[in-house]
Amino acid sequence: MIIEPRMRGFICLTSHPKGCEQNVKNQIEYIKSKGPIAGAKKVLVIGASTGFGLASRITSAFGSDAATIGVFFEKPPVEGKTASPGWYNSAAFETEAHKAGLYAKSINGDAFSNEIKRQTLDLIKADLGQIDLVIYSLASPVRQHPVTGVLHRSVLKPIGQTFTNKTVDFHTGNVTEVSIAPANEDDIENTIAVMGGEDWTMWIDALKAENLLADGATTVAYSYIGPSLTEAVYRKGTIGRAKDHLEATAFTITDSLKSIGGKAYVSVNKALVTQASSAIPVIPLYISLLYKIMKEEGIHEGCIEQIQRLFQDRLYNGSEVPVDEKGRIRIDDWEMRDDVQAKVAKLWLEATTETLPAIGDLAGYRNDFLNLFGFEFAGVDYAADANEVVEIESIK
Repeated sequence: MIIEPRMRGFICLTSHPKGCEQNVKNQIEYIKSKGPIAGAKKVLVIGASTGFGLASRITSAFGSDAATIGVFFEKPPVEGKTASPGWYNSAAFETEAHKAGLYAKSINGDAFSNEIKRQTLDLIKADLGQIDLVIYSLASPVRQHPVTGVLHRSVLKPIGQTFTNKTVDFHTGNVTEVSIAPANEDDIENTIAVMGGEDWTMWIDALKAENLLADGATTVAYSYIGPSLTEAVYRKGTIGRAKDHLEATAFTITDSLKSIGGKAYVSVNKALVTQASSAIPVIPLYISLLYKIMKEEGIHEGCIEQIQRLFQDRLYNGSEVPVDEKGRIRIDDWEMRDDVQAKVAKLWLEATTETLPAIGDLAGYRNDFLNLFGFEFAGVDYAADANEVVEIESIK
């Protein structure tokens, strides 16, 4: 079938298998070009199919020759209907890993559930014995609690008062004002339940209980802080409360891993175009201005560049892992440079529908958004028939 992008609001309803394959190959080539990383050899990535999780799996495999197990929740294809992009990404990753002689297996299902945890533990026990590195990179709007059965839904709201600021529809380029009503206590608690650190703890506790973590094992979860421009709706809003919980969880996990000399970190990463960030008011406008500046400065990074730098310069640099005063790894350091943020703040005041094409990088934003779904990659013939029914080798 000929596969074209079909949009509905901030979601693309289709994905392109060949484009997703090209995306994975591009990331693999980047990692190979940067040379070997003295990293972990047996890696579990929870949330492994897109974004930072996918980049972590690719970096581990092709930077450190690691055996990887990826856990994700993706929609498989059916005839006449494409899979979700993460399915195609994972299929392409496994194919390339196996070509390179690397162990790679995947589990598709709800990572919050006891069933998928059990399946993963059994696979580690059977195939790898123990894990050196656990990446926790789940991004989900809902979580059914495995103990209580309660379905928690996260919300994106400010706390305390209504938030009003500029935003942009990245499809049309229209800059408008948006207002978001404040959260109530239930909103906050539900968002923490979905996006906080409880599930991360459950994974590590389950692995440790069955002696599946190697001595000195490391685990890393991903977070974001961002600038004062976005803090009311992000870091000081409901998501920020969840991220506070996630970051505090790193300390409790580190305590629980002392017996094996293990350590938990939270890595604060830069703002990037993701399905989630595209739906957050204010963020697309901020990113389009940020991209313009960081590209001009020669310091722009996508997911794979960020994670390669995290692994090479922070986690596996041959000495102590550098952290900030709150114990966090800061790989958002280039985004948060004073000069970069001062320029963004100035452009923010000037941003209108008319000025944005010149002062921002909305075209780059749109391109990155389409890339998420396998579209707009050089070297892919989008006019050709594509086979939408692609299998993941380890999921039959």
